[in-house]
Amino acid sequence: MTEDEFDAFYAAAFPRLTGQLYAFTGDHGEAQDVVQEAFVRAWDRRQHFLSQSAPEAWIRTVAMRLAVSRWRRARRWLELVRRTPPPDSTPGPGPEHTALVAALRELPPAQRMAIVLHHLCDLTVEQVASETGAPVGTVKARLYRGRAELAKRLAVGDEDDGRVEEAGGPVRKESRRVR
Repeated sequence: MTEDEFDAFYAAAFPRLTGQLYAFTGDHGEAQDVVQEAFVRAWDRRQHFLSQSAPEAWIRTVAMRLAVSRWRRARRWLELVRRTPPPDSTPGPGPEHTALVAALRELPPAQRMAIVLHHLCDLTVEQVASETGAPVGTVKARLYRGRAELAKRLAVGDEDDGRVEEAGGPVRKESRRVR
């Protein structure tokens, strides 16, 4: 079969095959997809179609097999989804976390960066200095000032005895030094 003969065959057979596969699948888009895929496979074999007496039957068979394969694949996927339990819901952040994030947002960016890198990312003062491009002394000052500001913002009560309640528990004011 030449390209022109194949084009004429396609133009005549595609609507008919799509209608037949639509009756088989119940989905017009799916029918178009499988018939188109069958014609793509036939294109590669168009030289042999001359010897076949029923090229439309061959394309219909291929299209039906493709439709069945897609249906089986979809059914297996659905069975897998039904067997897999839904993931446990992750609880939202607690009030301490929310308060800490809110307090961090109020810090100047340089202090916030130093606090986050040092305390949350577990970097040493030297590593924070290297990453931010600031001298070690400047990082230590930012950490000291940032922690002092966080302590004020996160203070829960009782400052009479020289102690401040923080989210992690009571801390003596004098113990907030950067080493």
